[in-house]
Amino acid sequence: MRHFLSLADHTGQELQALLSLAQQLKSEWRQGGNSPRLQAKVLAMVFQKPSLRTRVSFDMAMRHLGGDALYLSPAEIGLGKREAIKDVSRVLSGYVDCIMARVFEHRHILELAQHAKVPVINGLSDYSHPCQAMADGLTILEHFGRLEGLQLTFIGDGNNVAVSLLFLAARMGMNFTIASPEGFELPGEVVEIGRRLATESGGAVRLLRDPREAVAGAQVVYTDTWVSMGQEEDAGPREAAFRPYQVNSELVALADRAAIVLHCLPAHRGQEITDEVADGPQSLIFPQAENRLHAQKAILVSLLT
Repeated sequence: MRHFLSLADHTGQELQALLSLAQQLKSEWRQGGNSPRLQAKVLAMVFQKPSLRTRVSFDMAMRHLGGDALYLSPAEIGLGKREAIKDVSRVLSGYVDCIMARVFEHRHILELAQHAKVPVINGLSDYSHPCQAMADGLTILEHFGRLEGLQLTFIGDGNNVAVSLLFLAARMGMNFTIASPEGFELPGEVVEIGRRLATESGGAVRLLRDPREAVAGAQVVYTDTWVSMGQEEDAGPREAAFRPYQVNSELVALADRAAIVLHCLPAHRGQEITDEVADGPQSLIFPQAENRLHAQKAILVSLLT
């Protein structure tokens, strides 16, 4: 059984094949529409956490490809509370062709996959966000024509998005740099995996404190919210710690002259990123958001055909 749970589970060749397929499907869609590759296929979308991009992009991906998507809200399932996760997985496996889940704890995704008889896609967990990273890779590839050798700098929390970006960069031969305040670094085991993968691909991994040093010469400057869903009680201390890490025009000016700015959204404008940068000429935030649709089409096609 093939699943899509973490980018570290896939080789660089496999990720490159997915990105190439995403480019093909995007081009096909813009030229008149995708062929119904997933006709009669149904995707169950299981949500513990609400989302704009994840829900709409997966739903529309299935529609574009001739299939259907079924939205299951937190109240309808109560994953791990109202009903055991292994039971949910077994029941859904008898109804649908694929399960996408957006959860709080990564172990819930792993348990779904362990008991499923159909492919399971990680739509987000506290550990990683692989679908987002594939959209990011597609956006970078479209702009620069390559991934290998580029410097990708992430400014902010060593969170699930940063984890998946590290794995993408490490698999694809990119140089990954992250600048985080003390206490908000990437987990040590993630860095160890990333460095091992980067050694294999010719990439590199740097962990820094100073955001100015981190963006110097970068082709891609990436940031994310300082306070993710479920962290609201820590908002005050987090905002204080991350204030020097704002991606503003002064910081972006230190990057490569041709650098692009990415953000996975939702953005808290005036906190981790300024309006001037988010809406500026170097921002690809909204093409990046659109690419969730096309990257996920490639994931779905690879799992279901």
